Amino acid sequence: MSTSPRSLDVKRDWGHDETGCTVLHVDMDAFFASCEIARHSELAGRPVIVGTGTRAVVSTASYEARRFGVHSAQPIATARRICPQGVFLPVDHTYYSSMSRRILSVLRSVTDRVEQVSIDEAFLDVSTALLRWKRPTVIGAWLRREISARFHVTCSVGVASNMLIAKIASTNAKPDGLLFVPRARQAEFIQMLSLRSLPGVGPSTARSFERWGVVNVAQLARLPERDILKIVHSASVAHTLFLAARGESSRQVTPCSPEKSISAERTFTRDTSDRGCIRKLLCRCSDEIATRLRAHDLVARTVTLKLRFANLRYATRSSTSRLPFDSAGAIRDLFYPVLDDLLVRYADSVRLAGLSVSRLSHRAVTTIQPELEWDAAPETAMDSKQSATMSPVAKAMPKTEATSAIESSAPRTSHSCIAAQEKAERALDNIRSKYGQRSVRLGFYDFEPRDSRDE
Repeated sequence: MSTSPRSLDVKRDWGHDETGCTVLHVDMDAFFASCEIARHSELAGRPVIVGTGTRAVVSTASYEARRFGVHSAQPIATARRICPQGVFLPVDHTYYSSMSRRILSVLRSVTDRVEQVSIDEAFLDVSTALLRWKRPTVIGAWLRREISARFHVTCSVGVASNMLIAKIASTNAKPDGLLFVPRARQAEFIQMLSLRSLPGVGPSTARSFERWGVVNVAQLARLPERDILKIVHSASVAHTLFLAARGESSRQVTPCSPEKSISAERTFTRDTSDRGCIRKLLCRCSDEIATRLRAHDLVARTVTLKLRFANLRYATRSSTSRLPFDSAGAIRDLFYPVLDDLLVRYADSVRLAGLSVSRLSHRAVTTIQPELEWDAAPETAMDSKQSATMSPVAKAMPKTEATSAIESSAPRTSHSCIAAQEKAERALDNIRSKYGQRSVRLGFYDFEPRDSRDE
């Protein structure tokens, strides 16, 4: 679901020359809420809000709920206050994922060049499908009808010559619409929009442009690329925005793009400073991530720890292993030392904690070079915020010495123990595949935090 600003001015007929317009963006409308209404028809026409719990946030709100001012990422307490007649439902990721897969099969019946970018949106390159369908707008109209008839949910479709314009078109077609932008008019189309309408332009970037007097895409289009670079301080971002202001994009639809990271996070029912509780929560996350790695035959090299504190500040720290891993034990060994370091530095109670793994590769094509045990220490990386909070003593230490000081508290596991842990975790995979994911858990936690995905 797109949260980008929309403009009623662009939701109109832009012409009928479909030459070269082979990219479709399909975006489901209020997907989680629509799925709930599809299986509970008595909720049709009522304000449905997905997300429960006193500390949770709105995951998705139906269009009926949005008329009351309810929106995604809004605290549930606020949503209940402004929409007391709303129907509040918990998140059911299993059901939504199942619906997503079924809808994706409809898209792939048109073309195999489908790039799914989230659970509720995907791009299609229909260049070869036009031999059968003739016009891309015909494909878009058929997809909308088919998805609605089969699954009782609606989607919006953007049709254009590139991914940027197709995505913005689908956003402005909502709800349950189709917007086609001819290649010859894509610059005119995009220059009618606010700067925040561009993918990747968030509040901070928008404020930086505002200081230069730039608040819409038309003003951005008048800036030379060198001035954009001065504002965003990134050559690649500057070039992307320079092209976007002209309705251009070099990105191509990439079917089956590989996962770049796998993550899991949880929100505590109450803010906590109890290190034992925080560790146990993160161990649960590490088990979930490791299970997903093995299910996809992937290994990772980097673990990133994320903490959000009671004052809503957040901090991240990364640790990289020289050896690829796919076990919860290996993830635990990497995040334990950096967790202690962050808790000492920030000295605040924790609201949310999570982990992600990155630098992924397929196990079958990954070379694993055995190491001596005393050579296998992880490489710890800090972002600029954490570096700024390092003690003067740590800053004065040589980099390798400082890193070793941080890592000295890491649980060091022998290769024989690692092999035993991996064998045990694979045995758990087999049990879970037969009896369910919740049938058995690793024994290094007993804490039951509320799942942040219910937000």
